[in-house]
Amino acid sequence: MDLRHLKYFIAVAEEQNIGRAATRLHISQPPLTRQIQQLEEELGVQLFVRTPKGVEITQAGTLLLEEARNIRSLVEQATERTQRAGQGKLGRLDVAIFGSAILDAIPKLLLSFRNSHPGVKVVLHTMTKTEQLEALRQRRITVGFNRMLAPEPDIGTELVTTEKLLLAVNESDPLAGWPDIPFSELAHHPLVLFPTGARPNFIDKVMTLCNECNFTPNISQEVGDAVTGVALVASGFGVCLVPESATTLQLPGVVYRSLRDVPPQGVVDLTCIYRLDDQSPLLGAFLETIRAFREENA
Repeated sequence: MDLRHLKYFIAVAEEQNIGRAATRLHISQPPLTRQIQQLEEELGVQLFVRTPKGVEITQAGTLLLEEARNIRSLVEQATERTQRAGQGKLGRLDVAIFGSAILDAIPKLLLSFRNSHPGVKVVLHTMTKTEQLEALRQRRITVGFNRMLAPEPDIGTELVTTEKLLLAVNESDPLAGWPDIPFSELAHHPLVLFPTGARPNFIDKVMTLCNECNFTPNISQEVGDAVTGVALVASGFGVCLVPESATTLQLPGVVYRSLRDVPPQGVVDLTCIYRLDDQSPLLGAFLETIRAFREENA
């Protein structure tokens, strides 16, 4: 018994007439009659009884009609789900996150993707840069988000956003009264840096900027992430350079000030990373969402 047999059987059962069913199926009557006879022979039961007006379904046929309709519904669902999966509209997206971008850009991006792809389950994982690369290669995640990734032959990158740098300052610090702060002024203040871990990272970016301005920073602390860095500023440990997204951290005692005379490369990129050999429609759909998000926020 195949799906064609079931299709023909349902038509005859619903029309209760071989001729009308043949017209509905756009075939002639004799082939349809043979198909029903073959189905009855295969099942070893009589499905229809001929009447002067057409056919009447038997008890066995009634049971088969119920099951055939269920099978047809399942096939239609499977077809739709397969097509949606092929269009990147169904499945599971495992996303690795880390750093200050989770405070701003990433939630907005994921919300946009979820709204346009409600059939996709998005699962978040907190991972460092090294852990993200390992998880990508082991196919445990689909994408990751990070900054300042060194080139990797098997890893692709898609720019999400470029952020300017600001300075987190304790509100009791005289710098808090300045409308903007020359970058070179950082030479005279203890600096909290983040994140510790795999290089290159944001610490390297800050050190390069300081070197270009001809000073070596006075590093008071190196910490794991922006949240800890801003918290130390609130406690009076110094000032902290942060990407613009980190300013959503509104901790008591901390204000954010613009910087001027920053070297040209004084911005920081947020990128989405993925496996270059991943040709899945789901990844393609997510990357398209990133590109649309980038254009909208340019």
